[in-house]
Amino acid sequence: MSIIAARIDNRLLHGIVATQWVPEFKPQRLMIIDDVYANDPTKKAGMRMAKPAGVALSIIDRDKAYTNFAAGKYDDHTVFVVVRDPQIILDLQEAGQKVPRLTVGGTVDPEPGVAATQVSRRAYVLDSQVPVYSAISGNGCDVTVQYVCADKCEPLSKYVSL
Repeated sequence: MSIIAARIDNRLLHGIVATQWVPEFKPQRLMIIDDVYANDPTKKAGMRMAKPAGVALSIIDRDKAYTNFAAGKYDDHTVFVVVRDPQIILDLQEAGQKVPRLTVGGTVDPEPGVAATQVSRRAYVLDSQVPVYSAISGNGCDVTVQYVCADKCEPLSKYVSL
């Protein structure tokens, strides 16, 4: 079955992901794909403390994620993927992984002068990311905007042209 959903969240694994999104999707494995966190033992240890009970947790870099998915390591799991960069999701799709839903949750505010569209009170899509989100959507993924489960789920296409 593998990837059941994915999320863009600049904080990766935190309380909202652990207490709302993991119960929403009920994955067997929560996968954080991030080169910085995967290669920093202190950041990794802190993130492990937020792991929801009863769910396996992987905090891995891009290359390991791509290699593991290609090898079929997660074929018998349901996986919820959390990343900061939508390019990772597109790369997974291009490597043959189906991603049925991508939720844009929280992002950092863009640097001054960087063109971006605010898509929720806590998320922006940089103009440079629009083609990435468009390609993700074009691959059959339902791309939505929603910070917490109680927020109205809206299509990203309401805010940017996909």
